[in-house]
Amino acid sequence: MGHIEAICISRKKGVVKKPISSSIFIEDWGIEGDAHAGKWHRQISLLAGESIDKMKEKIPSLSQGAFAENIITRGINLLKLNIGDELILNDGIILEITQIGKECHTSCAIKTRTGDCIMPREGLFARVINGGIVKKGDSIKVFNSAKIKLQKKELV
Repeated sequence: MGHIEAICISRKKGVVKKPISSSIFIEDWGIEGDAHAGKWHRQISLLAGESIDKMKEKIPSLSQGAFAENIITRGINLLKLNIGDELILNDGIILEITQIGKECHTSCAIKTRTGDCIMPREGLFARVINGGIVKKGDSIKVFNSAKIKLQKKELV
């Protein structure tokens, strides 16, 4: 089990997100007050703190939200998740993984400085299945949908 290292939001798209201590995650919408919230498949973006640490070796001054990520995780391997897997935050909030990585239409400041950006290949996107209040430090665990489907198939 891991935890939420940071929650970040921005009121406008295309800008660095700012960390906040807690927020309301709204079912089938996203994070209250975040520009990327809405009725679509990329309501929330996630990035592993461990991935950000590697980029900090190149740019030590990177701040939380620099990749426009909503949630920074610590202690879970986001790279092993698949579309359809679910994350359970704080024993009740459920996020469903809907997309892995993204196409960048412009070169962000990080890629311009380092020649690389991790969000296009390591960022995850999710929609809120069950909402609630989320705080920095809350637990986060993986519910692997493929594993459950395989177990159900074996029972038949």
